[in-house]
Amino acid sequence: MKKIEAIIRPYKLDEVKAALTEMGVMGMTITEVKGYGRQRGHTERYRGSEYVVDLLSKIKIEVVIPEDEVEGVVQTIIDSARTGEVGDGKIFISSVDEVIRIRTEERGEAAV
Repeated sequence: MKKIEAIIRPYKLDEVKAALTEMGVMGMTITEVKGYGRQRGHTERYRGSEYVVDLLSKIKIEVVIPEDEVEGVVQTIIDSARTGEVGDGKIFISSVDEVIRIRTEERGEAAV
């Protein structure tokens, strides 16, 4: 099994979530996060004062899926989250050794 973590723009969440649900992804965890990459934040003006916003609001989506579904899920996230601008986000893929459903004690893919 693999865990896919995608950091995306907040306004792209509904589009990405709908696309993943449509392709059969059963569950996901969504977290509001802050951070920066190459985008490095931006400068804003408020009541005549200028200040730097260096931590930008993003959304992190986490899904655990069977290994054979990774490419399809990754491509779906890319297709639905891409704007073509700096700050579109990143996707991280890592291995999951074990999953255990607490309620039933099921293990492995059955627990996902």
